[in-house]
Amino acid sequence: MHTKAYAAHNATSPLTPFEFDRREPTSYDVEFEILFCGVCHTDVHRVKDDWNSTKYPVVPGHEIVGRVTNIGDKVTKHKVGDVIGVGCLVNSCRTCEACKDGLQQYCENGNTGTYNSVDPIDGEITKGGYSQYGIAHEDFVLSIPENLNPAAAAPLLCAGITVYSPLKHWGVGPGMKVGVVGVGGLGHMAIKYAKALGAEVTAITTSESKASDARRYGADDLIISTNPKELDSHKSSLDFIISTIPVSHNIQPYIDLLRRDGTLVLVGVLSPVEGFNAKSLMTKRRSIAGSIIGGIQETQEMLNFSSKHNIEPEISLISIEMINDAFDHIQSKDLSHRYVIDLKESFK
Repeated sequence: MHTKAYAAHNATSPLTPFEFDRREPTSYDVEFEILFCGVCHTDVHRVKDDWNSTKYPVVPGHEIVGRVTNIGDKVTKHKVGDVIGVGCLVNSCRTCEACKDGLQQYCENGNTGTYNSVDPIDGEITKGGYSQYGIAHEDFVLSIPENLNPAAAAPLLCAGITVYSPLKHWGVGPGMKVGVVGVGGLGHMAIKYAKALGAEVTAITTSESKASDARRYGADDLIISTNPKELDSHKSSLDFIISTIPVSHNIQPYIDLLRRDGTLVLVGVLSPVEGFNAKSLMTKRRSIAGSIIGGIQETQEMLNFSSKHNIEPEISLISIEMINDAFDHIQSKDLSHRYVIDLKESFK
């Protein structure tokens, strides 16, 4: 399947038009036209090779919403015409303990990313959703509920599940006080989900300009983290904190906000974080943890929860030609929404 796309050919050049052929489908594959694809901070990191693992040319994009155009003869979960989603994963070993538990994101033998991974079927490097057409095994294709805006549903497939999964795993619900560090693409979704789960939510941000946005997303309280007095007045007040900051940062101020037995979960940073005082953990039995995306079953659960509670991200719809400007804006750290590419319109 010949496909138009945008790709980066090295760490310093902009994304430019690119064409390639998708692999031949198997009997279990779903083929689809890509309608929308969210722009994730991970895409920026991959293009810039911040983790020294990018395989060029790289076609980013793992927040994909499309419409099924063809299915293999053994596909039973989807049909032609369905609006579907493909998130960060397109395969896993299926046999390890994590996969058997529905936690394909922690596959012990190495899962297959939607882009920049080796496809076990043909040995080629996977290419993502900044493209015209896609293909994936039916087990990694999700159903998009009818009442969700397809464009707004795209970021749920990474941003949504990245914050939903730890909130569910650590049992966030009524009676809990939850802090969300960062009111950006991930943070604004964490606020919405925590509130829908019944928690009292405190937004924690460096920017006073985001206060009104945080309230609009559902935050009950606000902490300006650059204000020592505000941090001090909220010490030992929160049961659970999720940090969405995407770069290395000092986590000690957030540890100090936790009550006894509280947990700080990091979901945004994949690089080393600054040191912390172990005593601040030991004296209140606090915990630091991490979490990445979610398994396929949990991602479908998140989509259904979003549908039930009318939760969608704040988005700005762009054409593929605007992708380099979007990357620049994401890197500016002044973003409280998610960019979504209108691929169908872009590749008319």
